[in-house]
Order: sequence, then C-alpha cells, then structure tokens
Amino acid sequence: MLELRELVKHYRAGEPVRAVDGISMSIDTGEFVALYGPSGSGKSTLLDLIAGLIAADRGAVLVDGRDIAGFSDREHADYLLNGVGIVGQPRNLIHGALAWENASLKLWRTDTRGARRCIEPLMERLGLEERMNHRTRDLSMGERQRVMIAQALSTDPKLVLADEPTGNLDTRRTREVLELLKELCAERGTAVLLATHDPQAAAYADRIHELRDGRLEPYRPDTGLASLSEAQA
Repeated sequence: MLELRELVKHYRAGEPVRAVDGISMSIDTGEFVALYGPSGSGKSTLLDLIAGLIAADRGAVLVDGRDIAGFSDREHADYLLNGVGIVGQPRNLIHGALAWENASLKLWRTDTRGARRCIEPLMERLGLEERMNHRTRDLSMGERQRVMIAQALSTDPKLVLADEPTGNLDTRRTREVLELLKELCAERGTAVLLATHDPQAAAYADRIHELRDGRLEPYRPDTGLASLSEAQA
C-alpha cells in the first residue's frame, strides 16, 4: 500500500542536518506501524514527505505503486483530501468552531450540506455524541484529539499519518485514544503510521521501526515498552 524507497531529505542551513537519510520501508493495507524515536530524529519530516507536504531530495514515496512526486496539483489535493488522513496536534483545530465543524472540515469541500450527517456516526463511535455542539476550546485534550481522529478518518482514507497524537495526554487518555484509533482503522482496513517518542504509544503497533538521526535502526525495546506490551497481552 505504502512503499518508501531510499528516501532522503537533508537541510543545509549552517550545519547540514540529515533529517531523513536513505529510508526504505513498506506498510500493507490495515497495518498499524509505529515509527519510534526521540524528538529530532526525523519522524515529522518523514511524515511530511509521505504526505507530499515537502519534496524529497532523492528517493520515492509510492502509494499503491504510484510515486506521489508525479502527482499533478489536483491529484495531490485529492490525495490529501481522500487518500491520507493526518492526526496532528489539537492546536491545529479551529478552537472557536464547534466540535462537529472541526471534525467535518474535509467533508465541506465535497458536501457542505451533508457534512454533519456524514460525520455524526463517526463522532458517536468516538464517544463524542454529547460534545458535538461544544466549542473546541471547551473540550478536554483527549476529546480534542478524538476530534482530530474523526477529521482524519472522515473521508475514509487508505492511510493515516499520526504525528505524536498523544504527546499532551496522560497515560489513561493515551490508552483511550490509541485503542480507538487502532480499532477504527482495523475495521476500515486503514493503514496507520504512528510517529512517537512515547514507548507506551509505540506498544500499540503491530510492528515498530526505530528512527534515529534520520536512519532506521534495529528496534531495541526498552523496559517500559516491553512491560506495556506484556500487560496488553
């Protein structure tokens, strides 16, 4: 479904930064894969490359066998709207808007009148049925993150990119959000690439890649990650 071939992205402002340095990996339909590493390891850059928000220096991002570098502007816009869902930080929400309005932003581009009708079942599935008409600024951090998940899944994408989605959540909220994300994506056959520095979050993945200094390395689970995996089993 997703294949990365020797992907490279370097920055040369002053001291060269090898943000992504020759990464090759693939993700199949329905897989939940974690990209685990410390802040500054290149995780966000890699997700931006996959979304086509920045261009690679070398290498290729293939989605269903097609290199996204060859997309026209219209095809790339459709890819961002329908092909990929992005779960980022809640600060990207419009805090003065209602929860359902934020969750259905992508739907407005194709069906303004039917956006609420389409998003309501998904928000109910995420436990937000009583919060749909609340201003986003009045929601808890966990509720805001679930709004982000609803927005990402609203157009039923084949791929979800989740960039530190639980970075501002406590352990209980982290568990709730990731369990919901994993369950919903499994039901839909959606592939997920989760970028995180949190071993608790990474433990939810079917497969884990470790990223350090822009390179994939053999994954070495630490004690916290191993214990959480055992607890979930």
